[in-house]
Amino acid sequence: MHKRIETDSPGVFIEELKKIDDTLPKRIDANPQNVEKGLAKLVLTLIELIRRLLERQAMRRVESGSLTDEEVERIGETLMKLEDKMQELKGIFGLKDEELNLSLGPLGDLM
Repeated sequence: MHKRIETDSPGVFIEELKKIDDTLPKRIDANPQNVEKGLAKLVLTLIELIRRLLERQAMRRVESGSLTDEEVERIGETLMKLEDKMQELKGIFGLKDEELNLSLGPLGDLM
């Protein structure tokens, strides 16, 4: 379980980052296979985060009635195509859904 830290103080934030310094690797494994998979994991994680944000925004707009039926259809189709492409890319790089997350240390997980 990760501890959440909420602060407006840069000093407190820096101190908390120093506390997790020991948990971070001191060396980077620069193996070409690991670099490719690591980069794919980072990019797909960011895409998944953006996809979830877009999906939430679309749901809010649908619920508020601010979209036409055609717009709802187009957004739904776009989100489904994005999900299909994400599944394809995860398969290519051998990634699972649970791997598409970033630990922010004491701040918790990104998603």
